[in-house]
Amino acid sequence: MMKLRLPLILFLNALGLALFFSWYLPENHGFWFELDAGIFHFFNAELVKSHTFLVLVAITNNRVFDGISLLAMGSLFSWFWWHETPHGRRRLVIMGVVMLLSAVVINQLGHLIPVSHVSPTLYFTDIHRVSELMHIPTKDASKDSFPGDHGLMLLIFTGFMLRYFGKRAFVIAVLIFLIFAFPRIVIGAHWFTDVFVGSLSIALVGLPWVLLSPLSDGLINALNRTLPGKNKTVR
Repeated sequence: MMKLRLPLILFLNALGLALFFSWYLPENHGFWFELDAGIFHFFNAELVKSHTFLVLVAITNNRVFDGISLLAMGSLFSWFWWHETPHGRRRLVIMGVVMLLSAVVINQLGHLIPVSHVSPTLYFTDIHRVSELMHIPTKDASKDSFPGDHGLMLLIFTGFMLRYFGKRAFVIAVLIFLIFAFPRIVIGAHWFTDVFVGSLSIALVGLPWVLLSPLSDGLINALNRTLPGKNKTVR
């Protein structure tokens, strides 16, 4: 059972709040807006310079590619499940349930932040939209892009990998996060800060209270005791 690591929790919370307010408080978001605009316009210009790049961006923002991100996370999780005992496998399945519940709660709390803005493809004029350049179904715009839900879910998965499976799993999860979060930024459906300020700051504030306290272990143990099935264990 994880003990309450309050100093580390408060440090990560302070880091998340500092990150958020560095974006939220300055007029027009200060240097963050310049970074956001620069990243968007760089990739937006590339869409009409390379057809290969255009197709790649369209495909990686198709809903099928979102399914591939789930497959990637599931594959990493399944690798540990495969190498577990029957008791350990039951516990990992329950851990997955707790991870999903944590993601839903943290995401809903994140949307209580009084911030709403459109994606860069709807903010800027005279720009290129992949949906107008290609006939492939793709997500290239959002009426409310802050925070990045997709990025937040990937970050929560990454946090659970670090907490329960160690540094090697964490590194792989970070790569999964980068591979599957960046396409939304490249196509302009999200600003860079939707993910690397919005999603990250929410994860830094909410996730430590789950993983660096007895909460996640307690929920896993409680569900392990109460859910029907074989191979129950209590740790």
